[in-house]
Amino acid sequence: MRRQDFLRGLLGLAATPLIGCYNPIEPEDDDGESRRGVVELFKTNTEWRGILPEANYYILFEGGTEVPYTSPLDAEYGAGTYICFACFLPLFVSEKKYDSETGWPSFWDPIADALAFGDNFTSIEYHCRRCGGHQGHLFDDGPEPTGKRYCNNGLALRFIADGEALPALRT
Repeated sequence: MRRQDFLRGLLGLAATPLIGCYNPIEPEDDDGESRRGVVELFKTNTEWRGILPEANYYILFEGGTEVPYTSPLDAEYGAGTYICFACFLPLFVSEKKYDSETGWPSFWDPIADALAFGDNFTSIEYHCRRCGGHQGHLFDDGPEPTGKRYCNNGLALRFIADGEALPALRT
């Protein structure tokens, strides 16, 4: 049992309004685990494991976090689009990326309607709204004009430089 599932069980449904849990759909996959968020492209854990490298799968579908300062995307400042590594949905544009000095790629605003939000008891987490893949955490210490910091795992993203064609959405 994952720690976050255990903690959710301890808190019970009575605490749900206090923590603002966003969880409208929880399809169960072949491993008996629930997938959080609104999922337009559902694949089982077995299917995702067969498609993704293990490190990317761990971040996206087991809610892992990469070691800070290890992602080349943290230092990527070329013009382009950051897409979900799993389903290829565009999530962020380079014009809204900044150096948060945290060791993870950070953005002050996502592409409209690209993300779904939830909680993990210490911060607000966000997921790709299309496949439910865990991207990162949202904080209120970012730059203007939003004051937000979307702190993303580099392994959850793929950078597509301007002039390069975006891949078709994964089916």
